[in-house]
Amino acid sequence: MKQSLQLKLSQQLTLTPQLQQSIRLLQLSTQELDQEVEGLIQQNPLLERGNAGDASDQPTAGDEAAGREETESAEIPSAAPTADEDGGWWGEAGGRGQHNGDDEFDYAQAAAESVTLRQHLNGQLGLVPLPERDKTIVALLIDALNDDGYLTMALEEIAALLPLDMEIEPIEWQTALKHLQNFDPAGVGARDLSECLALQLACLPPQTPYGKAALTLVRHHLKALAARDYAALKKALKCDDHDLREIQTLITRLNPRPGGNFNSEEPRYIIPDVTVSKIKDSWHASLNPEAVPKLRINRLYADILQRNRDASFRQLAGQLQEAKWLIKNIQQRFDTILRVSQAIIDRQRHFFEHGEVAMRPLVLREIAEAVGLHESTISRVTTHKYMLTPRGIYELKYFFGSHVATETGGACSATAIRALIKQMVGTENSKKPLTDSQITKILADQGIVVARRTIAKYRELLQIPPVNLRKSI
Repeated sequence: MKQSLQLKLSQQLTLTPQLQQSIRLLQLSTQELDQEVEGLIQQNPLLERGNAGDASDQPTAGDEAAGREETESAEIPSAAPTADEDGGWWGEAGGRGQHNGDDEFDYAQAAAESVTLRQHLNGQLGLVPLPERDKTIVALLIDALNDDGYLTMALEEIAALLPLDMEIEPIEWQTALKHLQNFDPAGVGARDLSECLALQLACLPPQTPYGKAALTLVRHHLKALAARDYAALKKALKCDDHDLREIQTLITRLNPRPGGNFNSEEPRYIIPDVTVSKIKDSWHASLNPEAVPKLRINRLYADILQRNRDASFRQLAGQLQEAKWLIKNIQQRFDTILRVSQAIIDRQRHFFEHGEVAMRPLVLREIAEAVGLHESTISRVTTHKYMLTPRGIYELKYFFGSHVATETGGACSATAIRALIKQMVGTENSKKPLTDSQITKILADQGIVVARRTIAKYRELLQIPPVNLRKSI
């Protein structure tokens, strides 16, 4: 076999370390970016944070990025509170204990925010005058509770997990469960929703109006209440519409998740990357200074490198270059976020004026073409990046959505259709709620052609119950 040499030209795309870092920083959220920067500061002595009031003439990453766009900021109200998650027939369940600014502040809930459910229950267990064996059994039940305060495992299953030498009689388990169910919060230790509500009703004063009827309902007719079968309920409870309405009101004041107020997870706060304000007749985006990390080169080490350029300082010189790359990449990151945000605002200006019903269809490709970037870059920019607007805080991805054809040949955003559905359901007659077919017809009359199954899908995304569960007495 004869050997030979050949010269071949080819093109190859190579990601430099600087480009790799730029891509990685672009896809991080603001909190993740701050953690990344903090780690790099610990590793690189040439890198340090700059202070807002620093008199140094050395530019920082925060100053450079924020200086790209200076606008007069209008007063922006805080985002509206989120809707209750329990929805459906439950109404305002679990809404007790909110601080409304008066003297009736729920200090129990405030304390619950600093301890876990198990800590709260074990604290009560230590105060109960019980034999140590009984306390041990109650502690086993506490460990078996889920985060909502329910005992989802059968007592026999818990017993089967214990060593063979721990012989606990069934009557001991039942007694321990009774002790647990007498602890605060009311309803803890229940094995299902019916028992949970019954435990809470049993804690009410005996003279509570409709208390006995409500207890009968949750023990024997809870499925009928969930299905809004009011005719069956009135027959079973021997009551009229007024009485049934009062019974339902009493039940909806209970908490279906007694352990829900005890949260062991740290709250996750959203820091908006950009803010939106209206200047004269147009909407503008500006960077949030709190989101941009202020970084600079350490002057002491930089001066040392200027005076000494021999091989012994090669590692320090490399760290200087890395620090410069990081500052430049952070500047580029926020410049890109600002450009993309402004492009979104320009195309969704009707949303800022009129709300969700005015949202227009928008895809990543349209923004990519407007700012001269690839679609994958736009996807990274809009993920976990947030915009503070006069209507609340939104992820940049929120402004993108598919379209639905209209009879006039135009297109309507799926977000706008969901807003219309929410609006229609919010103003419907609760005694005769709208069916999916009726909503489809109403939209068709407005020139928006949507299939009934699409309406059902959007309704489920909005967590709106079906028509039979929205019907009231």
